[in-house]
Amino acid sequence: MSKEKSCPVAIVGAGPGDVELITLKGRRLLDEADCIVYAGSLVNKQLLQDCRADIYDSQGMNLDEIVEIMAAAWREGKRVVRLHTGDPSIFGAIKEQMQALDKLGIAYYVVPGVSSAFGAAAALKAELTLPEVSQTVIITRQEGRTPVPEREKLRLLASHQATMLIFLSVSMIETVVHELTAGGYPLHTPVAVVEKATWEDEQLIVGTLADIAVRVEAAGIRKTALICVGEVFGDTALHAVSKLYDRSFSHGTRKGTQD
Repeated sequence: MSKEKSCPVAIVGAGPGDVELITLKGRRLLDEADCIVYAGSLVNKQLLQDCRADIYDSQGMNLDEIVEIMAAAWREGKRVVRLHTGDPSIFGAIKEQMQALDKLGIAYYVVPGVSSAFGAAAALKAELTLPEVSQTVIITRQEGRTPVPEREKLRLLASHQATMLIFLSVSMIETVVHELTAGGYPLHTPVAVVEKATWEDEQLIVGTLADIAVRVEAAGIRKTALICVGEVFGDTALHAVSKLYDRSFSHGTRKGTQD
């Protein structure tokens, strides 16, 4: 098949783990695919059951090897899916893959997925933005082997005391706690660590900045976990509620009433 007739490569978000949390579009693309390159142990293998495609696990591959598999299949006119965990736009390393495909003249598109950030919030039954508590969500990570820009160090971000979701950092939980408290979060700030959000073996560890490191160590959690920080993860009563459902508040689709 000629390049002109080849389907674009689909970069698909698999969701956080629960196989029912992939989008309908993502599920259809997997079922129709001839070639699937998936992100190793982080993707639930049940998603790949009964797929007719040639399936490749990328966890032992480098960028060149991943791109070459996709490119070779695309040149043969095959439907190609690159399957990422969660939503591929968050710590998915997709930009480098897209640039490589651009250089080869290979078309692609991205299908969003449910991020583990939202899987974790659901597991905790938490609303990430609460009136007069936090209206901002910071998604970030602790610096490790991969550096972060100086202006995005955890202790600087902590000065906002907003809701914070920290990826790829649970193995450095003591450092995370030190940076957050140095930046301004009080020790009594609620913290939850969600391991394997939405998977069958999901684990929730709840505490505060004062004790979360000890709790995580005791639970033996070293990877595949999200650190959730902020007052929205506490169990205190709301001091204010949204205007959206306030009976006295008028908006475009409802007229408010006064008692």
